[in-house]
Amino acid sequence: MMESEIKNTVFSKNVVEFVVVALQYCEYLEVFEEKDASITTDQFTKLLPLLYLKASLLPETESLDEEDIEITVTEDIYNNIFSRLFALYGKDDAYLEVFLQDMKYSDTPIGASISEDLTDIYQDLKNFLTVYERGITENMNDALYICTENFKEYWGQKLVNVLRALHALKYKPYTGDDDADSELYSENEDELW
Repeated sequence: MMESEIKNTVFSKNVVEFVVVALQYCEYLEVFEEKDASITTDQFTKLLPLLYLKASLLPETESLDEEDIEITVTEDIYNNIFSRLFALYGKDDAYLEVFLQDMKYSDTPIGASISEDLTDIYQDLKNFLTVYERGITENMNDALYICTENFKEYWGQKLVNVLRALHALKYKPYTGDDDADSELYSENEDELW
């Protein structure tokens, strides 16, 4: 790939728009308050579909360098964001996963975690953004390549799965009684089928 082709790719409209949304997502996770799950859930149900759309519009590119891209999200950063999200969602953090390959062979449901999925997405996006923001064209290209491949293979599916769980949290009927809420939610599910 020639230098001009790389620049055209990494500074294309679709990549820049993806960077803007990815930055909003990461910044939100770095500063959200652990006080109100409904506000945070509302924010994620708006950001995640936009993030998916922008990621699906990214141009195809090739890796230029065999070296690994720098990983900037440390275990401490990951754990901090994960634990804050887990504290926020508490008992609502777990949801059933249905789109895992292992599900075909399992007799029992497989659980997933809202906080883990959101943090996994953050990790890939933040690693990409850190390299992209430095402005070294070849590294930007390789970070874009890795982020796009990870979207296809990993975090894109996590995004749509966690969006399903967040949608259910956002729109479930609320009565003020946790036991009644879960019963009401179960009854409404039965009515749908």
